[in-house]
Amino acid sequence: MRLRILALGARMPAWVVDGYAEYAKRLPRDYPVELVELKPAPRGGGRSVEQILEAEAQRIEAACQGYRLIACDERGRAWSTRDLARELARWREDGESDAFAIGSADGLAQRIRIRASALLSLSALTLPHALVRIVLIEQIYRAASLIGGHPYHRE
Repeated sequence: MRLRILALGARMPAWVVDGYAEYAKRLPRDYPVELVELKPAPRGGGRSVEQILEAEAQRIEAACQGYRLIACDERGRAWSTRDLARELARWREDGESDAFAIGSADGLAQRIRIRASALLSLSALTLPHALVRIVLIEQIYRAASLIGGHPYHRE
């Protein structure tokens, strides 16, 4: 099983890089996660939001070839940490690789949301895309810990 986080946006501030790295290094070796930063499509130039999202969708699809796609989307279903742990365990048994897509400031193209095996909402709050990386990797770490038999902090 391989995990990939596809994130539109590059040149993140140090606090984002450090926060992501902290949880990535805590992950058990049998849960390798690769962060793939994708350059957002340029804004302006008379391009519509749909055209921008379409260009980004092409990058996302190219980066998730051979992976099951999970789209991080505010309109998705809110999973608990236990839900994520159950899904990770099931995916691990399937032997499939999974890619989590984090959209740009304009979100994700409709065709990416339709193609996705699941739409995952990390919060009902509006989160900056840089922070979503950290929240997602932390939750993957926590879910892997649960699968490994480590006690969940509330139990």
